[in-house]
Amino acid sequence: MAILGIDIGGSGIKGALVDLETGEFTTPRHRIATPEGALPADVAVVVKEMVEHFDYKGPIGCGFPAIVRDGVVYSAANIDHSWIGVNANELFSETTGCQVYTLNDADAAGTAEMAFGVGKDFQKGIVLLLTLGTGIGTAVFVNGHLLPNTELGHIEIRGKDAERRASAAVRTKKKLSWKAWSARLQEYISTIEMLISPDVIVIGGGISKDSNKYFPLLKTRAKMIPALLLNQAGIVGAALYAYQKSSEE
Repeated sequence: MAILGIDIGGSGIKGALVDLETGEFTTPRHRIATPEGALPADVAVVVKEMVEHFDYKGPIGCGFPAIVRDGVVYSAANIDHSWIGVNANELFSETTGCQVYTLNDADAAGTAEMAFGVGKDFQKGIVLLLTLGTGIGTAVFVNGHLLPNTELGHIEIRGKDAERRASAAVRTKKKLSWKAWSARLQEYISTIEMLISPDVIVIGGGISKDSNKYFPLLKTRAKMIPALLLNQAGIVGAALYAYQKSSEE
């Protein structure tokens, strides 16, 4: 069975059909630039374009950069504040004509990594997935079960949201060396370890492919490993979530 997964990011909206037996794409990934301002109606139009590109009919999973509870958006750190209170499930479903199931984007990535990636080997204890991109997304799993909407990228460090100091986008924007950026990431990870004491930390997002450049500069109590699915995880996890939710109905 192949289901459409969509990952809404700060700069791009990506999608692909996903084989839920293997966790692999059955189509090439398609990307459309996130509309300027990322207003609800504008994003919904792009989601519709994505569905039309794949000529798809069926349940759709959508990873979204916010706290999402039962499809309703409750935060807006990297999107327009007009999203708060919007039922994204209803908005996207009405626009596309398909049933859409929305969840936090980091939770989507973590769900994929636990089902098809390195997380398969760590179903006991506490696993923390960090997605380093435009911001810092977090997904926490306890004995394989997701604690949704943790949003630990927004803990305060030196008077700022942690993601405004240590995300991958900050490294690029400020042209930080790997050493300088790793010092910021180290401070963040050390704070997280003090708070929740994970057994395993999985680093995801596109920057995970460069793990050899900064992993040696970091020290953690937890076992630290790069994600296997890289920046495909959000799409895969969204598709898996849609399958799970549609199966419950």
